[in-house]
Amino acid sequence: MPRDRFIEETPFFTDAHARLAAGVANFAVREVEPLAQGEDESRVDENSRRLLSLLAQADLLRYAVARGDGTPLDSRSLCIVREALAYHSPLADLAFVMQGLGTYALSLAGAEHVRDFWLERARAGKSVAAFALTEPEAGSDVSNIQTTAERDGDSYVITGRKRFISNAGLADFYTVFARTGTREDGRAQLSAFIVGARMPGFRVVARTPLVAAHPIGEVEFEGVRVPAEDIIGREGDGFRLAMLTMDAFRASVGAAACGMARRALDEAVYHSKTRRQFGVTLAMHQLIQEKLAVMQTGLDAARLLVYRAAYMKDNGATGSSMTRAASEAKLHATETAHRIVDDSVQIHGGDGLVRGHPVERLYRDVRALRIYEGTSEIQKLIIARELLKE
Repeated sequence: MPRDRFIEETPFFTDAHARLAAGVANFAVREVEPLAQGEDESRVDENSRRLLSLLAQADLLRYAVARGDGTPLDSRSLCIVREALAYHSPLADLAFVMQGLGTYALSLAGAEHVRDFWLERARAGKSVAAFALTEPEAGSDVSNIQTTAERDGDSYVITGRKRFISNAGLADFYTVFARTGTREDGRAQLSAFIVGARMPGFRVVARTPLVAAHPIGEVEFEGVRVPAEDIIGREGDGFRLAMLTMDAFRASVGAAACGMARRALDEAVYHSKTRRQFGVTLAMHQLIQEKLAVMQTGLDAARLLVYRAAYMKDNGATGSSMTRAASEAKLHATETAHRIVDDSVQIHGGDGLVRGHPVERLYRDVRALRIYEGTSEIQKLIIARELLKE
């Protein structure tokens, strides 16, 4: 991997961030890249667990799993780790970030004994976390959630189905969002719960094959009885907790996109320097130079937006400016990464289409980033809404 001067050339980072970047880059080269090269897509669960174990051994999960004592996640560290992991293995990035997504609401509002138990296990890689929000009829429109949680004595009874749930069938526990009532405006009153994978009535309905290997699927709750102490916060806090989770991790999706784009660009540069056509290397052709220039410029702009948003969050920015910065980072980085990966495939020609080639894998992996945790269209609506408030 070529030397990355971004941290030393930009003002967003501390010495601790520089040390983390160097450390996680070395870890990823040494431990993650060999696994990524030999990944068997039919064994995605096994690969995910192995990667999670490596992340735990390297003590990297603490950058994704909040402490639960009021100490906020360091957004820049989260982004640094995601970018480095995604450069080598999007599956490693997923294993890392899902531990955070699946525990963040719990870290904010869970009962102390429940919170501490699951956060410790998630941080140590002993339990796999999942975030169960999306449903067949509720994607971007979270208010349309149909899963219900009805109070029954000292328990809640959860009934419903979730789809496109990362770590479905792999997770040991799920942060589940369910309707506990209806607000005066007719929209769902949402609440959040911790549901263990071994609870009676919980089952994995199906695994969902995607264009890239991903542990994802549908889960069902058939009268799952959850102790009242496993509610996260109070009844009606679910929507707020879901949005806080998205806000905490949105910019880091852009960081993962930058990691994939950096890998695609590095592969394109190497190929263009070594592949000869018409008597010279591809790098000598001006059309290839133009592509590389646009790719590099787009990547630099994306990284600046991502780490600006992370810097703002770490320095206490809130409100409209923070929301807009995170959405701009997510939107621009994921859209740009898609174009960079596509251009890298084009530069590689037929080689870029060969199953298992790094850029072929990236071509399949990068597509999901423009959809999950808020589609590009939703990010545009958010940016415009916040802009018009000013």
